[in-house]
Amino acid sequence: MAGSRVSTWCVFGVVAVTSSLVGIMSLPARGADAPLPLEVYGRLPSLEDFALSPDGKRMAFVRTHGDERKLYVVDTSNGKELGGARVGDAKLRDIQWMDNDHLLAVVSNTSLPPTGFIGRRQEWYELISYDVPKNSLMPITFRVKEENTFNFAVGAPEVRDVQGVTTLFVEGAFLSGRYYLPGLFTFEPATNQMRLIRRAAEPKGTKRESTDWFIDETGRVAGNYLFDDRDRTWTLNLYDGNQSKSVSGKAGIDPPWIVGFDSSGKSIVMGMLENDEFVRRPISLSDGSMGPPLALADGSKLHNEIIDRRTGRILGGLRGWNERNYVFLDNEMQAHWNAVLRAFPDERVDLESFSDDFSRIVVRVFGPKDGYSFALFDWYSHQAQVLESVYDGLTHVSEVKVIRYHAADGFEIPAMLTLPHGRAPTRLPLVVLPHGGPAVAEHARFDWWAQALAEQGYVVLQPNYRGSDLGEQFRAQGFGQWGRKMQTDLSDGVRYLAQEGIIDPKRVCIVGASYGGYAALAGATLDSTVYRCAVSVAGISDLARMLKTVNVMAGDTKDSGAQQFWDRYMNVSGPSDPALKAISPIEHIDSVSAPILLIHGKDDTVVRYEQSELMADALKKAGKPVQFVTLKQEDHWLSRSATRLEMLEATVAFLRANNPPD
Repeated sequence: MAGSRVSTWCVFGVVAVTSSLVGIMSLPARGADAPLPLEVYGRLPSLEDFALSPDGKRMAFVRTHGDERKLYVVDTSNGKELGGARVGDAKLRDIQWMDNDHLLAVVSNTSLPPTGFIGRRQEWYELISYDVPKNSLMPITFRVKEENTFNFAVGAPEVRDVQGVTTLFVEGAFLSGRYYLPGLFTFEPATNQMRLIRRAAEPKGTKRESTDWFIDETGRVAGNYLFDDRDRTWTLNLYDGNQSKSVSGKAGIDPPWIVGFDSSGKSIVMGMLENDEFVRRPISLSDGSMGPPLALADGSKLHNEIIDRRTGRILGGLRGWNERNYVFLDNEMQAHWNAVLRAFPDERVDLESFSDDFSRIVVRVFGPKDGYSFALFDWYSHQAQVLESVYDGLTHVSEVKVIRYHAADGFEIPAMLTLPHGRAPTRLPLVVLPHGGPAVAEHARFDWWAQALAEQGYVVLQPNYRGSDLGEQFRAQGFGQWGRKMQTDLSDGVRYLAQEGIIDPKRVCIVGASYGGYAALAGATLDSTVYRCAVSVAGISDLARMLKTVNVMAGDTKDSGAQQFWDRYMNVSGPSDPALKAISPIEHIDSVSAPILLIHGKDDTVVRYEQSELMADALKKAGKPVQFVTLKQEDHWLSRSATRLEMLEATVAFLRANNPPD
């Protein structure tokens, strides 16, 4: 029967340091007063980055212990270990197969720019190749004979089969005269040979163009995309043998981007904003003509497209804001995915990896039956095999519900509500956990932070406040509402839950990171009657200082796209606009009555550490209740186990002291 389930399969049983899901799930049941240890949620996932080989016969995954990562390769038919290597404590961002014998790992580190580059500390990305038959792990360098190149990647790697030779295409940087410019490099894993095959043109006058290349399925450079952030112009150059055609235009704040090739491979698909809606338009490679926006048969549009690794063609994507709703353009692929969903009824299923023929598929499953686990589906046997829990020791998960409530002005807010495991949802303490971004969105998925707080006995509300990425029209509702209706959308959710009798309105705290950290500080300063305490992780306290940093990162360009992006949300005209004072938490210290916990990574290159440092100093000077925790060697994304756990322990201790769950 299609989509039938089988018992848990211990594919990792042959690996000495692993344990099966059976062993994990047989742990003693949690006592009524014994929540799971914070270590279960605070450390990095014990399993990360599953990747199926192109033929589906091998599977690679990363097992993490603390910050130490080990790469394993196993046979998908019997679980036999075929190879592995220690990756170390590098911040691993991704693994993917280049071919059936070679893996590619992407790692990053936080540091100052290489010699010759000007700028602050930021994340620099490096590549590592693993040869499975030779059991050999080696860094991929961008060294090219007689070229001055730099050993970091600036674009996402792509793999093509070029006349039978596996070839990696990746953007790096090279020196040309006085300038460091993007270049397109190729790397052959079989020979470890690196070449520089395309070079960006030197800038003319004030023109500063970014350059991206796109590669067709044969490995031919089909064209490049140029964008000038200063004058907001874009150009698409299409190569056809010795001929070149150009398509160009003017962009607003949201620039166009290359999505991939269409299903025929005859057009490049460009995403762009038209009439307050993002559309995907095909542009013919042969004559540069632009076709009508791509749409499914029912008129709906895809987003977060799934791209074929061999050809760069669009295979499918997500329809609507529910991430489970994958749609594939090929009917057979859709049938395979439908079978996966039937294998996991009433659970959330997210695509992780798949073989080239889509016959073997790795997914992440979240729900009451399988907890939060990886699973392997085989189309030919119609069997779904649960592999192992993503987190060691995760014996159960808390329920996540999708709710909708109305803000004070009638605007509908979709939100996620995580309910404490084993507790009746009546007059419970609440933690409001706004997401970062702000142009991202919450979905009914496993969230380690929300799950950890729910395990402590708190209801957790994660609103998709206006400005969240639930379509361009929803996002546009947040323009000009930073610190205004984007903020009251959160407290309106508190009032809704109180009316429903789910939470006690006198027992509410707000916790968040990045923009969510700003929202937590704004809750304590701009909407201070709602919350008993606030926790800001890498939050923004001084908006004028933030916008000045944006200008510096854009090369001191005061009208950069990044500056315009934030101005649009804040309804200001740059860092000197006096209107910023009304929505900057650091300008409203006198309004603070609730205790505040500030947590910030010292290596944060997105929201500078000084944002929390200055806020802490201002609160202390005013005699306000504040604690400040510095996470050493931690970036913006809580990429290390020790400091991620330190953040979680400090947050929970603070919440328990100021808003006890019992």
